[in-house]
Amino acid sequence: MKQFIYLTLAAVAMMFCNQAQAQSLKDLLNKSNLEKVVSAVTGKSTTTDLTGTWNYTGAAISFESDNLLQKAGGAAAATVAEEKLNEQLAKVGIKSGQMAFTFNADSTFVTQVNGKKLSGTYSYDASAQKVNLKFAKLVGINTTINATSSNMDMLFNSDKLLKLVTFLASKSSNTTLKTISSLADSYDGMMLGFSLEKQ
Repeated sequence: MKQFIYLTLAAVAMMFCNQAQAQSLKDLLNKSNLEKVVSAVTGKSTTTDLTGTWNYTGAAISFESDNLLQKAGGAAAATVAEEKLNEQLAKVGIKSGQMAFTFNADSTFVTQVNGKKLSGTYSYDASAQKVNLKFAKLVGINTTINATSSNMDMLFNSDKLLKLVTFLASKSSNTTLKTISSLADSYDGMMLGFSLEKQ
């Protein structure tokens, strides 16, 4: 228990260093920032409520490996991969502010991409941090989520992301999809997806 308290205090101290632009202690200790600290210390999301509208803000990248050295080496690679993924998603019409997911309490959801609405149902396993999305014309797609009350990353295995992007994009080129696929092949254990912000 003491170790957990020390880790939490260390994480809060790092927040003070990294967020010098914050206007007050209240800003640093708001609900969203505290959730991020708990998530960083425990490795688990603190929020299970997905209901509401989540707007796409950019690509999300995560590594599955628990090997800390691999993660540290992969951080720089992830930044490059994230930029490339953002470029490729933009080519198929998935851009910041042009895609949103709305999750309803009745286990239905609507995805809006460039004004086009696609609906389906979802199931959420909070303990595994997994969501299964079922579109009317598409077999269910599993996604791993990492969420706070205001931000969420939806992460997919590369083949599942390709399937979803192909379905969501009205115009997709084989070259773009091959580029997204090659990104995943280049980084073993990497998951690709969407970074979302709650409206």
